[in-house]
Amino acid sequence: MKIAAAQFSSVPGDVGANVETMRDLVRTASEQGVRLVVFAELAVTGYGMELIAGDPGLWLTEDDPRLGPVREACRETGTAAVVNAAVLTADGRPGISSLVIGPDGERLARYDKRNLHGVELDICAAGTEDGRFTLDGVRFALAVCYDNRFPELAERARKDGCQVYLASSVLEEGNDSFESVYPVRARENGLYVVMANQVGPSDIGVCPGDSGIWGPDGTSLATAAQSDPGLAVAEPVFVSR
Repeated sequence: MKIAAAQFSSVPGDVGANVETMRDLVRTASEQGVRLVVFAELAVTGYGMELIAGDPGLWLTEDDPRLGPVREACRETGTAAVVNAAVLTADGRPGISSLVIGPDGERLARYDKRNLHGVELDICAAGTEDGRFTLDGVRFALAVCYDNRFPELAERARKDGCQVYLASSVLEEGNDSFESVYPVRARENGLYVVMANQVGPSDIGVCPGDSGIWGPDGTSLATAAQSDPGLAVAEPVFVSR
């Protein structure tokens, strides 16, 4: 199974334009034989907390029709996608949520970021459950950016039989997570780690892209470098557990 971390420069607040870019990236990835595409944190709106707080119209629902183009691309190509957005929660606030769209265009799973950071704490609702789904017999774990600073999430994923850890993120230039978090989570837990990052400006600074995939020994298998848009593609070899 080929997996891709997809990156692009989100247009702040323009859900339609960003969804169209994501649709195109799903199709491009499919042409390379990719089965699963992972997008960055808040790729649907761009990472802008004040923007999200000030406009509830940017908050999606789980089956929001605005994601229709991505669902259609998944269905047409037989590709799954992890789409991260501000998604309405039961308490009336948005979560920073990964919605997994299956190869049939239907929702496979939802994960709400458990470990919020900075201004997110004032605006968003934290999740309370770990994110899991199965595709083609392989068990996947979901995480979002600051979650990855907490090693217990990856440890639980390993103990729960996951083989791949999917991290939708927004990392600025100079962030040490590229070296000290993602490859470490892979190596410590024997997991494939897939990290999708944004390209260009965000609330936390300029993001360099550098989306990547690491093997279970922490070795880099693929990077999208600074391409915009871009894909990091790898084909993990799974073993029975």
